[in-house]
Amino acid sequence: MPHPQPRIRRMFELVEPIATVTFSEVPNEAFLGLGMRNYWDGYFAGRAAPLGLAPAEVVHAVFYNFADGEVARHIPWVWGKTTPEEAIAVREQGSAAALRQKLGQLADSPGLVRAADLATRAAVSAPTEGRALYAGLRALDVPQEPVARLWHAATLLREHRGDGHNAALVVHGIGGTEAHVLLALSLGMRPEEFGRIHHLPKPQLAAVVDGLRGRGLVDAAGGFTEAGRATKERIEALTDALAAPAYDALSADELDELVAGLEPISAALTGTSSHASD
Repeated sequence: MPHPQPRIRRMFELVEPIATVTFSEVPNEAFLGLGMRNYWDGYFAGRAAPLGLAPAEVVHAVFYNFADGEVARHIPWVWGKTTPEEAIAVREQGSAAALRQKLGQLADSPGLVRAADLATRAAVSAPTEGRALYAGLRALDVPQEPVARLWHAATLLREHRGDGHNAALVVHGIGGTEAHVLLALSLGMRPEEFGRIHHLPKPQLAAVVDGLRGRGLVDAAGGFTEAGRATKERIEALTDALAAPAYDALSADELDELVAGLEPISAALTGTSSHASD
């Protein structure tokens, strides 16, 4: 029996803060130590490294939601300062150090070891077809140290879901910048306030919003139309459905155990109270 979709969505909520420690200060400092010029050099070196020396056009296609030219400001420049192999090692070490720092005593708990084991079993079991970034990560060795293994598993699950999300966006004809606009609106923000696109030239961003308005997804005031909200909801539902196969390797009881094990870890990273959800 497939796991209930709310459970799959809950796993996304729990995995995300674990995986995204890779974008925090400790890994960033490690990449600056390699000669990166700024945060984004380290971001692209670390996240793109499992793709090898792929050109900017390929990284742009796989990452999907960066504006034209943004990837090319960093790829292949970063490969003159480091190698994909070194970037993978620095990213793993820096992310594990950041996770351990944030978790404190939880980092050495038996619950974390069990969560890492269950998450890893799920993370290495999903199909790779059509999921380029996930496939690249799957080709890497799984770390033995529990905190690093938990981060690695969370990253696999995140990118597996991300590859599926990109497919859902393609199916619905939503481009990368358009996806950020829809996300901003779903969060109650204006696109020009949203972190991933606020830096874009105003005419460029306005043209994206106008295109969504012309398709009936955004209204005259710049908010969701009913069709726009429904499209966003369909994309999220399809993303959840495409993420589900990663958890087929776990029984219902094991998935419940994993959720319970990840909740205090996620809460420690986000500063929220641990709670059950469904």
